[in-house]
Amino acid sequence: MWKYNGETRPDFAKEPGDGEESVWDYPRPPSTVPDDRKVEVRWMGQLIAQTEKSIRVLETASPPTFYLPPTDVNTSYLKESSGSSFCEWKGSATYWNIEINGRVLENAAWLYEDPNPAFRSIAGYFSFYPAKVDCYVDDIRVKPQPGSFYGGWMTPEIVGPVKGEPGSGGW
Repeated sequence: MWKYNGETRPDFAKEPGDGEESVWDYPRPPSTVPDDRKVEVRWMGQLIAQTEKSIRVLETASPPTFYLPPTDVNTSYLKESSGSSFCEWKGSATYWNIEINGRVLENAAWLYEDPNPAFRSIAGYFSFYPAKVDCYVDDIRVKPQPGSFYGGWMTPEIVGPVKGEPGSGGW
């Protein structure tokens, strides 16, 4: 477990209750964990993805990001965009637009086609921004991680504070 300033969890972190997870107990570098809960992604009333075989990436101070296997994503709605980014842990990501009935939602999803070795389990898996599309875990609507860049999924069991909230720039 990564330690924040030598401590397991910083003083300002909320203590998790029964069934809760503190983002301050997540590791650094991040790790991957299979998740068998039902995950759905929708936009404009259309089901974009549905799976019970997602993989969560857990990283200190951030809510998990859910990655969905391409076999459970309706890729006919997805078109690769020109966007890309680089993560020091996972490597290079490509971004994807969602297109439905002539409407385009830019950079709503991303994937790591050839991630670094520690993240091979998410190779080719899609993740979606809950700030742009409707994401559900076990039929509960996910809240987006604060901040315009982050893609974390705030589910009811997650306690923080989390990266992206006001005052978190120095974490």
